[in-house]
Amino acid sequence: MAKSGLWSAIACAALGSTAAIAAPPVKLATVLADPGRPDADKARDADRKPAELVAFAGVKAGDKIAELAPGGGYFTRILSGAVGPKGKVYAVTSKPSESLQGIAKDHANVAIIAGEQAHIPAPEPVDIVWTTNNYHDFKNAKIGDRDAASVVNAEAFRALKPGGIYLIADHEAGKGVGASVTSTLHRIESGLVRKEVEAAGFKFVAESPLLRHPADDHSLRVQESGIRGKTDQFVLKFRKPNR
Repeated sequence: MAKSGLWSAIACAALGSTAAIAAPPVKLATVLADPGRPDADKARDADRKPAELVAFAGVKAGDKIAELAPGGGYFTRILSGAVGPKGKVYAVTSKPSESLQGIAKDHANVAIIAGEQAHIPAPEPVDIVWTTNNYHDFKNAKIGDRDAASVVNAEAFRALKPGGIYLIADHEAGKGVGASVTSTLHRIESGLVRKEVEAAGFKFVAESPLLRHPADDHSLRVQESGIRGKTDQFVLKFRKPNR
């Protein structure tokens, strides 16, 4: 894959220790109920649990967030509301969808930035790097002799403020599977992700059971109608050390 096409490809693909779950911020209820949110997004809330996920990540008003491969902007719109007018959401993609462009036009605190070669060119250090259902795609792209996941992890570390949070959610492949089904089932083993992110210098904070679905036996492609929206997903939270 060409280096410059990584974020574009991932954006397209996106369109295709355990911690207790924190209570959703009160403000998010207003954000989720906004009449401007598309009905299609609202219909996904029950499965994606956005308020709880935002709470687990620790998003605060005024935060600066780099959202990697935001696809149609489902979380972009929500994160924009969560950080408020003093915050900023940098949507990192080299080929923004029409929907994402509309969000950036309507929300002054959202900026689309072109991240070539898996870089995160945020113009300032950020509090959170956020990516959902994309890490397996990072494994499918090559940059030189490395897969893009290693570049993304290093870039996330560089882009974050000391003490900043790296939030990764993705479809579980199961113990021992590693990255062997990232291009077929579009899943990845959570244990491998944790190992790779820690190797990049991050400290593991917690794993949330928020999106776990024990009925999913990890054998189906995540796009199949029988499992879509009900896949077993892991949510991992890491911190960049203060020093």
